[in-house]
Order: sequence, then structure tokens, then C-alpha cells
Amino acid sequence: MAVWGNMSFQNSASFTMEQMTFFYDFSFLIILLILMFVVYLMVYLAFESLIKCYDLDNQTMEFFWTILPLVILVFLAFPSIRILYLMDELKNPTMTCKVLGHQWFWSYEYSDFSSFEFDSYMVFNLMRLLEVDNCFVIPLGLKIRLLVSSVDVLHSWTVPAFGVKVDSVPGRLNQLNFTVNRLGVYFGQCSEICGVNHSFMPIMVEVVLNQGFSVWVENSE
Repeated sequence: MAVWGNMSFQNSASFTMEQMTFFYDFSFLIILLILMFVVYLMVYLAFESLIKCYDLDNQTMEFFWTILPLVILVFLAFPSIRILYLMDELKNPTMTCKVLGHQWFWSYEYSDFSSFEFDSYMVFNLMRLLEVDNCFVIPLGLKIRLLVSSVDVLHSWTVPAFGVKVDSVPGRLNQLNFTVNRLGVYFGQCSEICGVNHSFMPIMVEVVLNQGFSVWVENSE
């Protein structure tokens, strides 16, 4: 979860978020190199008083400053497209769950296991505005598909550690796919301005082993 003084992303807990973090570091490095080069040229030209007549009409220089940005964009485009495909529709998911947004709480339904469901309300415990009475439990390392919708207004199911965010729209069914690779408890919040109690719609996800998830399902049914 986010802590005070955190200057970067939360620790990734899914393969998608890992790739997004790597792409961010890669693109930031390229942007930093471009910034250093531009600042160097600005400082150099500020103190340079000579006029180089051979640079006034240089076809080779114009060729390179046209091709170089194109090459940089290609290096940024391919990793970005790869991540978009990883976030696309998942084939043959292991488990499918349904998430409904209400004013102002979440409802979860496990349709693969006798269709049991529960509501998740915020409680005032140690983690302010983040803990709930019934957290969303999912198994480790399985392909999870979420079907997200709303029964009243626009909401958004967001967990930063998973790198996922999807709007829950009334009358529409949106899909979300992810695979969690770390055990633990992860927090999120509704990311849409859905009303006066918008800040009181926390999301609490507990990732457990497959055996523990089977026991939890048997005890919950």
C-alpha cells in the first residue's frame, strides 16, 4: 500500500503491473537523456558567439534529427503495445467473479462456486478509509476475470498494486483480467466522483494460497 514519502509506484503484485513499472522506468530513462541533451545544447548556445556557416544548410544533420525521434518513438511503441496486449481479454480464465458498485459499497459474487455473494462495507479500524468488513478473497497465481458493473451511478474498481482500473457503469458490463503473483492484503478505492460518500468506498483484496481459498469458500457457502 502507499506510505508517506513514497515517491514511486506501489510494489507490484501482478505480472501486468511489473511490466508497466519496467516500461515506466525505460521511458523515463529515455526522456531523461533527451532532457540532458537539450539542456546541454541550450547552455552551450547561450555562451557560444561563433556562427558556423556549415551548419546553416546541412542535409546530414537534418536527416539525423528527423530519423532519431522516429527511432525513439519505435523503441517506446513496441513495449507499450505489448503491455496493451497483456491487458487485453484473457482466454480461458480460471475463475470469474462479478463486482457491483453501489452508493457507497461494493458487492462481490463468486458465480463459479454455487453463486454465493456478499457486500463489502468500510469499517473504522487501523487502516483509515481502507479496511472493510468482508474483503475480496482470490487465490494466488490463477487467471482471474472480473465482470464489473454498477446499480446506480458511475464507480471505478481500482487496485494500484495490481495495475488495474475499470469503470463500473450502470447498464454495462466491463471486463478486467489479472493474475496475482504475491500473497498479501492489497488496498484500493473508488476512483470516480460517485457522490458525497465517494471517499468511503474502499477495496480490500486478500490473496491466499489455493488450499486456503478452498477452505474459505467452503466456510462461506
